[in-house]
Amino acid sequence: MFRKLMLLATAGMLAIGPAVAADKVKIGFVTTITTPAGVIGKDMVDAVNLAVKDIGGKMGGLEVDLIIEDDGFKPAIGKQKTDKLVKQNDVDFVAGFIWSHVLLASQKSALDAGKFLISSNAGPSQIAGKLCHKNFFSTSWQNDQTPMAMGQLLNQKGVKSLYIMAPNYAAGKDMSAGVERVFKGKIVGKDLTKWGKSAQLDFSAELAKAKASGAEGIFVFYPGKAGGAFIKQYAQAGLQGKIPLYSVFTVDSIALPKLQKAKMNGVMGSMMTQFWAPDLDNAQNKKFVSGFKKAYGRYPSFYAAQSYDTIFLIKSAVEAVNGNLSDVNGMRAAMKKANFPSVRGKFSYGNNHFPIQNFYSREVVSDADGVWTTAVRKVVLENHQDTYAKNCKM
Repeated sequence: MFRKLMLLATAGMLAIGPAVAADKVKIGFVTTITTPAGVIGKDMVDAVNLAVKDIGGKMGGLEVDLIIEDDGFKPAIGKQKTDKLVKQNDVDFVAGFIWSHVLLASQKSALDAGKFLISSNAGPSQIAGKLCHKNFFSTSWQNDQTPMAMGQLLNQKGVKSLYIMAPNYAAGKDMSAGVERVFKGKIVGKDLTKWGKSAQLDFSAELAKAKASGAEGIFVFYPGKAGGAFIKQYAQAGLQGKIPLYSVFTVDSIALPKLQKAKMNGVMGSMMTQFWAPDLDNAQNKKFVSGFKKAYGRYPSFYAAQSYDTIFLIKSAVEAVNGNLSDVNGMRAAMKKANFPSVRGKFSYGNNHFPIQNFYSREVVSDADGVWTTAVRKVVLENHQDTYAKNCKM
């Protein structure tokens, strides 16, 4: 009897003993794959797949299990897919998120479950400020920063009046706020247009108002399909050469092939600002751009660049704890150091876990093969931290 009890006790001890170590790191990646905005999601998915391939499919001795989910461009679906990744797939990291409204709807699901949440694009002011969280990190920027760099560029160019156009959602409002915060001239008009699955793609009325305003420049933020539609209509409205175009997240490696095919030459020489460009001179960026072009036959976008960095940020965390995914504090401490090869070059994390980094002016040019791309012209903001970090009380 005594021997039987001892055996039962031993079995009980084994049952409640240490958990078996993970044999893989699970990364959930939420992006838009369907709807016209899926062109952006495709670039992001291509980039994370390339990154996983480039690291040999492993980090910290663990196999990478990458689970891609489609948010359908809707906050409710984004939250639903995040819940699935957390509850059913039990992922270690949730990443991705193009859209600020989708990220805002989804962030509690990941963070309340104790998961790391990494935004590969969206940077709403709320999460940079009062909603900051110890387990949230960004591999992109806070929404206002890129247009703030544009405001600085406009000042440097001596532009005195500006017309603003952007979609009416969280990021559109942040982009508008960013340029207005820095631009010293006069805002002579502003339109926030319908966004979402049935986004406004006819800008003729707004462009007519811009033309009549007498503005010295027009600032726009229209990502994805809307960007191409805007550029085409900007040219058709006869604004080329009359009101110079200044944009953020509008004229990019996704839009440029279509613009070149349509012979929309008016976009050549237009200016934008960003933290990254295909020609940034560092080893990781050269490897990324050449590898992406070889694999997919096109230039990567900034969405792809940020997504590629996401995998390397996660890798730095997993390797810092030698694959021990239960060491959450160790992984967080490693990510805060930003000690990984980034396509943007060296940067640091602020107190709200958004990058402190350079922003550059970029110009649309033709490369040696006649392919339209963008090239860095100069640093506009150096080691820039977002405005909302002061509201983060971590």
